[in-house]
Amino acid sequence: MLADAIGDAASDLSILSYPFLGDIDWKSGLSLTNPGKGSPIEWAKAIGKAIDMGAAMDPKLLKAGVEAHHKAIGSAAGNADLLTSQPDYLAINAAIGRMVASVPESKTMDVYNSFSKLVNPNVPKYLMSTVREADAKLAYEAFLKFKDVVKSNPITPAAATGMSSVTGRQIDEAATRLSADSYAFMKEVDWTSNLFLKKPGSVTAKDALNAVDKALVMGAGMDSKALQEAAQAHVKAIANMDSKGVLMLEDYTAINAGLGKAIAAVPTSRVMDVYNAFSKITDGGVPNQLYSTVNPQDAMKAYNAFLNFKDVVKASR
Repeated sequence: MLADAIGDAASDLSILSYPFLGDIDWKSGLSLTNPGKGSPIEWAKAIGKAIDMGAAMDPKLLKAGVEAHHKAIGSAAGNADLLTSQPDYLAINAAIGRMVASVPESKTMDVYNSFSKLVNPNVPKYLMSTVREADAKLAYEAFLKFKDVVKSNPITPAAATGMSSVTGRQIDEAATRLSADSYAFMKEVDWTSNLFLKKPGSVTAKDALNAVDKALVMGAGMDSKALQEAAQAHVKAIANMDSKGVLMLEDYTAINAGLGKAIAAVPTSRVMDVYNAFSKITDGGVPNQLYSTVNPQDAMKAYNAFLNFKDVVKASR
């Protein structure tokens, strides 16, 4: 770990807040509970602010943060309570502190303000009731001190590097074809649905954590410039979406191109690790249920276009 002010402050935070971390029920299903009355569209806009903040972070610090989470998930998976080890918790706090220090304070506050508007004010009180109050208060006081250290030690982010490993032009052309052929299907999806809060099967918290870990590993291996461009495409698309959450064709195309380039920069094995991990936790009836909510012909056209796009992305490595 780097010997710096943020690293030292992360050590203090981790020691003082680890008892609180141990009080939390990491097997809880609260992550699938809407903490307020925010609509899916409002949540998408808040997530857009978080993506925008992430896209502005120093690429190397962002990668280090993802890798710290990957290691921490490893130690958590070996614990019956899914509690990560204190050293891994420290590494996460230090990494996040540096990531946040590499973006303008305005972007951090945009994220805070966007999410705070969607969380019912009674939520903190409820969460406090599920842990030891003394542990929670000690952790909060330590976090405030850590926040001040991060704020006082800004980091100038380095520019993301170029995409030497990705043939971009072919992916751009394929993304244009995919977007045109799947746009009708995309518009039929109910983006105002609360399905994102539903469990897609009888998945355990550990299985879900493993799937998220595979996605993190894949993300850490992506070309930083390609990842940044994909993130910025999402930010622009979310800002321009209509009241039903439907994206403009131009923005939809930019997202597909950005994702294609980002995925093309990682080994096929990592992509398949993500696919296999999430397929294990998704009930076999989910695809048919989703298929029944749209025009079958549009869905098949989109699926065939996606298969062609997938082949172009794979060939662009």
